[in-house]
Amino acid sequence: MVPQWFQKCKDFLKEMLPSLSGSNKRILLAKLSKEVGRGGATLVARTFQVSRNTIAKGRQEVESGVAKADRFHERGRLRAEEKLPGLLKDIQAIIDGQSQTDPSFKTEKLYTRLIVKEIRKQLIQEKGYTDKELPTFQTINTKVNGLGYTLKKVKKAKPFKKIEQTDAIFSKLKEIHEEAKNQSNVVRISIDTKDRVKIGDFSRGGFSRVALRAADHDFSKTFVTPFGILDVTADQVALSFTRTKVTADFMVDEIERYWINSGYAANKAIDTILINSDNGPENNSRRTQFIKRMVEFAARYEVKVILAYYPPYHSKYNPIERVWGRLEQHWNGELLRNEETVYAFAQTMTWKGKHPVISVVEQVYETGKKLNKKAMDAYETWIDRDAVIGKWLVTLLPEKCKKALDLGFSP
Repeated sequence: MVPQWFQKCKDFLKEMLPSLSGSNKRILLAKLSKEVGRGGATLVARTFQVSRNTIAKGRQEVESGVAKADRFHERGRLRAEEKLPGLLKDIQAIIDGQSQTDPSFKTEKLYTRLIVKEIRKQLIQEKGYTDKELPTFQTINTKVNGLGYTLKKVKKAKPFKKIEQTDAIFSKLKEIHEEAKNQSNVVRISIDTKDRVKIGDFSRGGFSRVALRAADHDFSKTFVTPFGILDVTADQVALSFTRTKVTADFMVDEIERYWINSGYAANKAIDTILINSDNGPENNSRRTQFIKRMVEFAARYEVKVILAYYPPYHSKYNPIERVWGRLEQHWNGELLRNEETVYAFAQTMTWKGKHPVISVVEQVYETGKKLNKKAMDAYETWIDRDAVIGKWLVTLLPEKCKKALDLGFSP
């Protein structure tokens, strides 16, 4: 017969049991079931909603006088990426080339039209996994979303215009990007100048967890202009800030600075640099000062330079644009009251787990510099424009570029 004290103490015991450790809890339940007598284990298990195995384990601990260690860390299943350490990287490699950025650049997410079934199929066919070792479709879907890819079919934003060569340019870009990916002697970078950043108590349209009051007008004469280099090969970002105009000389100086500081200049195994950019006024292949400086760069560092431009109205496909999206998202909930705040937020931003390299350029560059027609005609003999897309793909060979220096076309 169940003792009356058991009924009276039941509610009290239910309240106190969760505060006990595993071993103490088991021992108490085991002693309690023993006091109840026959059927005690079943009654105690049902009353306190525990397993009879737990009570049996407690009795063993009472009889032996030795508490058993609780190995909670061994419970549950390992995460998919713990069992397959390269899984996330392989998933990313498969869908990176088949994704597009948010056309509005309001988020940093990528949109992919690949369904999970296709991703799983390519993991088996291209990455060597077996069907048995791969996780379920639902798990892969969770991992894809966790990597920042939204499994959602979206339409690409339609460009305002499309020139006759647009398709040919993209076809050529895809070809040279694939070639560069498989060559250890090639470094691919993406460059761009961001819109000027106004300095002051102005709202940038973001959200903040603390109350902030912005000025009711955003007129300002104080600003800084960021110039960015995304090293696609090393997943590294370098951001340079200036208070003045970003000129052709500024851009080439920053490319040269990055080439040296990153160690590429000293690495003789690297002999080619592929530069992606839009067709901006200061860096297009008809900008005489930019071409002059890039010819000098190729000759000085004995490196082959490939200038690969995106077509007009399609600059959003330039990889550096994703960095600008990330930067805007990082600081749009703050008031950029001074330059130091701008630089601090730029420094704390991350791109694929890495902080960018930040520099402030104090030098004031002369605007409007250009070569005369005679000089540019000479340079044209040392640069190679693509036979199909012309000015959108330019190659500078160091052997030819050295001739420019030998004939006196030096800085």
